Amino acid sequence: MNEVFSFLHLAFIAFITLFPPVNPVGTAFIIDPLLSGLDRRGRVIAARKVAFYGLCISIVSVLAGSWILKLFGLSLPVVQVAGGLIICNMGWQLLGSKNGNERTPERKTQPEDNLKETENLLFYPITFPMTTGAGTISVLLTLSASSASIDKKQYLINTGSLIVGVLFMSLLIYICVANTHLLIKRIGQRGQQVVNRISAFLVLCVGLQIVWEGVEQLLKGG
Repeated sequence: MNEVFSFLHLAFIAFITLFPPVNPVGTAFIIDPLLSGLDRRGRVIAARKVAFYGLCISIVSVLAGSWILKLFGLSLPVVQVAGGLIICNMGWQLLGSKNGNERTPERKTQPEDNLKETENLLFYPITFPMTTGAGTISVLLTLSASSASIDKKQYLINTGSLIVGVLFMSLLIYICVANTHLLIKRIGQRGQQVVNRISAFLVLCVGLQIVWEGVEQLLKGG
């Protein structure tokens, strides 16, 4: 019973921790202009691929996280500071963006042609770094290294819970990307601007928090 609780608790922690750097709602608004030429079917296909690419990047980060840190001789505080600075930079750029809410004009080509054109953007830059970027990877590296255990059973439990958290985040990415245009129709242009600005501010705050935690550990000699 304790193992089940620990598994669910760590999966929940992973999901909550991933939410700020992934920012599925705010990111979906940001990348929506890149998908504006797609019909409903094309948007669903694009959302599925973005979620899948993000899932692959995240799982690799979880499985190889502790080994990557050991291979390059990195400490958790350094990863936190680096990842936090990247997140801060993202949030600052979003806050200072003047054109982030302008939508691209509708394309006059067929939906199939629009999907083919958009497919070239789905991994880069839509998935990486806009959706699952360096900030997300640094968080996953931190979580995987922190949950590492000498006991193989406990290690499998910790790793499995992280992957479950990643799966739920990927599902949320899919839902947000596939349905953003419906939300935009409901809240309007002004509502989109408000959501984007609030999301950008939260991203900046999360980045500063991660940097501070890393610096605090470094000052303590961690």
